[in-house]
Amino acid sequence: MPGASTLPRSGGILLHPTCLPGPGIGDLGSHARQFAGTLGEMGLQWWQMLPVGPTGYGDSPYQSPSTFAGNPLLIPLDQLVEDGLIDAGRLDVDFPANEVDFGAVIPWKRHILEEAGAGDRPAPDRAEFVERHRDTWLADFAIFMALKRAHSLTPWWEWPSELRHREPAAIRQAQRDLADEIRQVEFEQYHFDRAFRRLRQTCDSLGIRLIGDLPIFVAQDSADVWANRELFLLDASGEPTVVAGVPPDYFSATGQRWGNPLYDWDHHVQTGFRWWEDRMRRTFEMFDLVRIDHFRGFVASWHIPAASPTAVLGEWVPAPGRRLFRHLVDTFGPLPVIAEDLGVITPEVEALRDEFSLPGMKVLQFGFGTESAHALDQFRPHVVAYTGTHDNDTARGWFESDDPDRVPERRRALAELGSDGQDFAWDLIEAVFASEAAIAVAPLQDVLSLGTGARMNTPGVQSGNWRWRFSWDQVTPEVVQRMASLVATTGRE
Repeated sequence: MPGASTLPRSGGILLHPTCLPGPGIGDLGSHARQFAGTLGEMGLQWWQMLPVGPTGYGDSPYQSPSTFAGNPLLIPLDQLVEDGLIDAGRLDVDFPANEVDFGAVIPWKRHILEEAGAGDRPAPDRAEFVERHRDTWLADFAIFMALKRAHSLTPWWEWPSELRHREPAAIRQAQRDLADEIRQVEFEQYHFDRAFRRLRQTCDSLGIRLIGDLPIFVAQDSADVWANRELFLLDASGEPTVVAGVPPDYFSATGQRWGNPLYDWDHHVQTGFRWWEDRMRRTFEMFDLVRIDHFRGFVASWHIPAASPTAVLGEWVPAPGRRLFRHLVDTFGPLPVIAEDLGVITPEVEALRDEFSLPGMKVLQFGFGTESAHALDQFRPHVVAYTGTHDNDTARGWFESDDPDRVPERRRALAELGSDGQDFAWDLIEAVFASEAAIAVAPLQDVLSLGTGARMNTPGVQSGNWRWRFSWDQVTPEVVQRMASLVATTGRE
């Protein structure tokens, strides 16, 4: 496994699979393979995704019922057509082409997957998949999801006491009563894994490598917490005593209260970081490189009292990041990890990142403030640089914003980039790709010069996120050739 310290000078695009064309929602099927081919035509080497786990409240990929499982919404239905499990006519539906209507897509696709699962005859490699992952995560996730559906999707801490506390007799009874539902979960996870492996094979053949995204924290209403309560700071009823977030910053004057439970690091140390080892092994099986979101949480986490409605109140509590990463290096060798080191970064965070030779991140959209750490002259060879991330407005949207606070930054941007503002998104892309950064990444929205309407996520806003999709007519031959030329002229081939 190559470590991140050996990154070549290269380029990539940030695009979540849900943003691809397809029936109702993008998936891991033919459009994903076509997109990989388009990246190859552009001369790019990296496709960066957001987390690909099941989504929970608010459809956020950062709030998942499992850090190990795959999102069934990403299962390509044409794969099930090929298997004879559903009729091709079922894919002829009238959903919006430019966004994901989660309220309509989720029940539609759920029904189709259940229909396909009911008619399935397990193949030998499916039994092998189930056996390989059963003890680390699949058995817990399958019974967890079966129980959630049996209890109208209510959170696990509202289940009957014997199930909430995983009493062995109650779990055995539930496994008997919900055997069909458990098999359905295994069916879906197998087909997600199968589609992902097929996409990986296509990417490998084209010289495209995948960058994953690993949230440092997990959702409270997840199989991870339900099955491993001792690993988290919870009270006797399963409620968090403190929750995760960050204090006030660029994105929010009241900080960000994510609400995730925080780790009981003492217990992780006592168990030899076994859960983290299993988690990273699964991640490294899927991706060539992985961005760990909120890397500074391995040095210290912002502990917000669970009763506090915002993230203003809290304290930084130390974490044993150095011991954890030493264990991971001893287990896996040099780590193919990007440290998401945005926000308030201390010398201790930088020291942890540098000790394990992990590249950090630079975001040029942040680079035009006073004494910004993201200014172009701060881009070094051992970083991964972006025009913006999924949490930013698009480059064009940022430039066209009527926020008066942006005016000085826009003026500096125009001056520093030598831009006339007519094609600001590409001015940003060209600057990032020409920089010293090892990997240069642009969201597809910036490559297509799209405005705020194509924004993926607005932090602190609970609805309307994660919906944007593109269509193939937007990816014109001119766009492909423009990127290919830029890759060549900036030495990122």
